[in-house]
Amino acid sequence: MKLAIVGLGYVGLPLSLQFARCQANVLGLDIDRAKVDSLNAGRSYIKHITDAAIREQIDAKNFSASTDFSRVKEVSAIIICVPTPLNKNREPDISYITETGKAIAPHLQKGTVVVLESTTYPGTTDEDLRKVIESTSGLKAGTDFHLAFSPEREDPGNPQSVVATIPKIVGGYTPACLEKAVALYSIAIRTLVPVSSCRVAEAAKLLENTFRGVNIALVNELKVVYAAMGIDVWEVINAAKTKPFGFMAFYPGPGLGGHCIPIDPFYLTWKAREYGQHTRFIELSGEVNTAMPEYVIHRVAEALNEHRKPVKGSKVLILGLAYKPNVDDDRESPSYILMEMLKHRGAEVSYHDPYVPVIRPTREHPQWAGTKSVSWNKETVSAFDLVLIATNHASVNYQDLANWATCIVDSRNAMSTLKTKPGQVWKA
Repeated sequence: MKLAIVGLGYVGLPLSLQFARCQANVLGLDIDRAKVDSLNAGRSYIKHITDAAIREQIDAKNFSASTDFSRVKEVSAIIICVPTPLNKNREPDISYITETGKAIAPHLQKGTVVVLESTTYPGTTDEDLRKVIESTSGLKAGTDFHLAFSPEREDPGNPQSVVATIPKIVGGYTPACLEKAVALYSIAIRTLVPVSSCRVAEAAKLLENTFRGVNIALVNELKVVYAAMGIDVWEVINAAKTKPFGFMAFYPGPGLGGHCIPIDPFYLTWKAREYGQHTRFIELSGEVNTAMPEYVIHRVAEALNEHRKPVKGSKVLILGLAYKPNVDDDRESPSYILMEMLKHRGAEVSYHDPYVPVIRPTREHPQWAGTKSVSWNKETVSAFDLVLIATNHASVNYQDLANWATCIVDSRNAMSTLKTKPGQVWKA
């Protein structure tokens, strides 16, 4: 089997290596020349993927990377793993999907299996992607080539998240398409979950991420309510999760981040409007989660006020720039929102993150590009008026923070088990 995987990011690269380990011949395609050159040299640009893992598959001649999309004529299967962001109006942007369809279509061979993995609204695969490929290639889906959708289920930073062992949902445009897609993934994935259509598979992925978004909103709202009552929501959750049935623990934070939870529910709400449906529950949860950075900044202001300092002119250190613990992925990170809100209020803002030494250019926050993480030592940290814990990386020594910092606002409950001074730590 020779297959192409388009998009060599946090989804496409691990999937490529898994297929390669199973003796498939994998061609990784990406428009980013720097990524392609790095991979072909055996260097990883993702923290949890080692150089050795890449070199092993390159040396075995099971994996190579390229920017030449005409090479899809060499393969019998194509898996698309490209971004699906929101545009400036918070509406779905599937341009990466459609542009990929246009790029591969002229070189598509009869009988090829094309699978989309990018999270998107129901109908993207069998309507948008199908039409682009058919109109450009002259081939017909379900007859000349096979079309399917199989949502990614990556969980970066979770050592229990292994591509081969995570059950994989697969939906086909036709029964024959489903059969071919299942045969493809059975090379590399142990458990497959066939469903009746591409749309069911697309909807299942949106349910998974909307479920998380809604429940995170619930505990975020309760955090604010319980704080007003003098109750620690983290203690409440830890008590509630001792119930062996009917409860699943979710945890509050400073806002949502990453490429899934803050974005995917909007794909569903946008598509629902086309059918005259209004997703009030989902949209309300989005409002709650979006309001969390404002609450955190309010707590920062209260903490500084207690030390007789205004936000304006205060030196604030954001601890953790990545959107979740123990990863180097800063996409959609609430830390950027916190930094911008503090800067707007006149604070002098810096950050420390062991996994993001320099902020890379981003579409959403270009003004921070090139900013470097400050050093982690007593002299540097103690010079700040306040440290705001936005992401709780396990590699950070929080007892050092307790020893060095005058005032700490903790949005992740990172300081709960440590010895601190009275009034030193404020939960947010």
